[in-house]
Amino acid sequence: MTAINLPTDLTPFPDHTQLPESDGTFVKNWQEHPQSILLTDSITPVLKQLNPDGQYCIGQDLGIYWRLTDPPERGAEAPDWFYVPNVPPLLDGQTRRSYVLWREFIAPSIALEFVSGNGSEERDKTPWTGKFWIYEQVIRPPFYGIYEVKKSSIEVYHLIEGQYQLLPANERGHYPIAPLQVELGIRMGEYQNVELPWLRWWDLQGNLLLTGDERAEQERQRGDRLAAQLRSLGIEPEV
Repeated sequence: MTAINLPTDLTPFPDHTQLPESDGTFVKNWQEHPQSILLTDSITPVLKQLNPDGQYCIGQDLGIYWRLTDPPERGAEAPDWFYVPNVPPLLDGQTRRSYVLWREFIAPSIALEFVSGNGSEERDKTPWTGKFWIYEQVIRPPFYGIYEVKKSSIEVYHLIEGQYQLLPANERGHYPIAPLQVELGIRMGEYQNVELPWLRWWDLQGNLLLTGDERAEQERQRGDRLAAQLRSLGIEPEV
């Protein structure tokens, strides 16, 4: 890997408010945004436990700037979903427009890409331009996932001694992400009125992490069962 020498004086280098927040292209896959929301919603209680001080951020199709280029957006990769611990969710009271490595230096713990084409872009190892190479050699999240909804598959890579190694699935067909204390996998189900093989989280015991709506529905069903039991005993439940 070629070393990147960062100057001690960062004044000339732009921050997240000065860099483009988009390359101007449309989202290639309509399912990307629901999938990102699903991942964020279900893992938020876990991340709050891991970060009781609230110092973490989640990026959803947010640019990670790793070098200065002309135009600037060519120096960024935008994972469909990523998580960074030990950083403030806001910068100087402002919502993040991008994540700038030369300002914060902390790599994401995990970056996920949702394949829209044939997957070659996400697996491209061409130095300085290929996504796989940039994640492995520069941004360096310990875990990198490539999710293909058309194939109902997820590949998870673990950074070991500077190179990504394909992580084997466990007995449940899930991929343990130890720093987050969760497992990642595929589950067929309905979300936002669409039946698809969605990317989901489980805890390390194999219990599905539920969204807020799923938790509310679970509580409603539990209440209905309790009310039915009370009525069977001749007791009218309180409203």
